[in-house]
Amino acid sequence: MRLTGIMQGLRAIGRQPTIRLLSTTSPRPAGEVRIVEVGPRDGLQNERRSIDLETKLELIRRLAQTGVRNIEAGSFVAPKWVPQMANSADVLNHLLGHPPTSLHPITYNYLVPNLKGLQNLLRTADDVKPVSLEPDLSQPSDDPNAPPSPPPSPNEQEEAEPAPITSTEDPNEMPSDTSGVNNPVKPELSSASDRQMEISIFTAATEAFSKANTNCSIAESLERCKGIVTLAKQRNIRVRGYVSVALGCPYEGPDVPPARVADITTSLLEMGADEVSIADTTGMGTAPRTRDLLRALSATGIANQDLALHFHDTFGQALVNAVVGLEHGIRTFDSSVGGLGGCPFSKGATGNVATEDLVYCLHSLGATTGVDVDKMAEIGDWISKELGRSNDSRAGKAVLARLRA
Repeated sequence: MRLTGIMQGLRAIGRQPTIRLLSTTSPRPAGEVRIVEVGPRDGLQNERRSIDLETKLELIRRLAQTGVRNIEAGSFVAPKWVPQMANSADVLNHLLGHPPTSLHPITYNYLVPNLKGLQNLLRTADDVKPVSLEPDLSQPSDDPNAPPSPPPSPNEQEEAEPAPITSTEDPNEMPSDTSGVNNPVKPELSSASDRQMEISIFTAATEAFSKANTNCSIAESLERCKGIVTLAKQRNIRVRGYVSVALGCPYEGPDVPPARVADITTSLLEMGADEVSIADTTGMGTAPRTRDLLRALSATGIANQDLALHFHDTFGQALVNAVVGLEHGIRTFDSSVGGLGGCPFSKGATGNVATEDLVYCLHSLGATTGVDVDKMAEIGDWISKELGRSNDSRAGKAVLARLRA
């Protein structure tokens, strides 16, 4: 029977046809999904209790054993604004000089708020001596025929300039570049791109949040991003963009225009961002609004492979929204071990969707992530205890109960 015949028959008996609203018309196989673990940066940045460097490094070392290939490791922002990220230079120094053993090559991401933040990151990266199995020629040699040691680089004598995060009144002074933590090493190449490093830039989908978060308008924040992207591309560094409060703003409410999010995302991609993560910073997103936003992004001509989704679970909707994204064709999702997270500029917003919950859900739908959910559950339990907070992963707690039975 033709579709028109079905519709006429339903009208004849007084019934309305059922319309499926929460998925695309042709759901795609789950396939391979990439998980971006944001726990060490986005997950920890809002913790009130000070977290020492060794705990952060241990968290990253453990995550590196789970199969994830992308980890947010730090943020080069002014410590005045995000004190928890004050030792990000030490984290970068250690990961470049003493990369953790991992199942696969891992890309470590660092958020930079402005050009000065990126310059500070580059100074730190350039000052890290590449790990090598070759002899250290900077040390005296017993061999009289050994070549002389090269002179020190001029960069080693330069001092970092203050870098504002939101204005010239807020210096982005970075701490020492030496972590002082020893760990087994393996060879690494010298360039920033070879050493699997990328940066994140960010803007917001509402003017009120942009003013609160970066002390500038959306247009000004995009202009600021251009300079960061230009320098990053000159150094062959991959750039990831973020659009905050895309599905709800703590100041302007839940109804953020999808067309505006699409326009901002287009601007980030056109200036050179390799990927843009659409962030439900407040957790206000719902399945219908997530669907509408994704349709608006597609209508603008943005390819699914250029997008990631970043959900917070404030109202318990993160997994539902992730499934909507999966059916739409999105294959990259951000998540945080143990459900760590929150936003300093969005009061009441709880943590990111827990990596354990997201991975368990994706696997149940036939997706492959390469992530060991058992190991991730153990890490979620460990870091929650280290921070003195509850473990917010339901799947993680269930997995642990099974493992310990």
